[in-house]
Amino acid sequence: MRLSARVDYALRAAAELAAAGAGPTTVGELAKEQDMPPKYLENILLQMRRAGLVRGQRGPEGGYVLARPAADISLADVIRAVDGPLANVRGERPEHVGYRGPAESLQQVWIALRATERSILEEVTLEQVASGALPERVRQLAADPAAWD
Repeated sequence: MRLSARVDYALRAAAELAAAGAGPTTVGELAKEQDMPPKYLENILLQMRRAGLVRGQRGPEGGYVLARPAADISLADVIRAVDGPLANVRGERPEHVGYRGPAESLQQVWIALRATERSILEEVTLEQVASGALPERVRQLAADPAAWD
C-alpha cells in the first residue's frame, strides 16, 4: 500500500487534533508538532474542512478542531477526504477496470485488496490512534514480524 505525503500529513494532523480535544489548534502548532510544511498543511486542512472533518475558528484564539468526536472519524474518512477512494487502479475504481485473458482475475485481486484495506482503515478511529489504544486485530497484525518486512 502506498500512501501519499498528503494522506500522511492529514492523518498526523488529525491525530494531533484528536489529542488536543475541544480547544482549537493553529496550523503553525500542528506543523511544528509533526514537522510538516505549514502552507501544504493549510491546503490539506481546507480539504478536510470541505469534507466536514474539521472546523476552522477565526480570531486570536482560532485554529482548527475536529468537526465530530474523534471516535466517530475513521482513518478511511480522512484518506477519502484528501485522496479520494481507498484503492484505485490507474485512477479508476477496481470494479470499473476490466482485463482479458490470463490477467482477467486481477480485478478480483484489486477488489479483495480494497476490502482488506477498508476492514482496517474503517475500523480504526482517530481516537484510537491518538490514545494508542488500537483495536486488537490491528495490534496482532502489526505484532507479526513478517508484517515489518
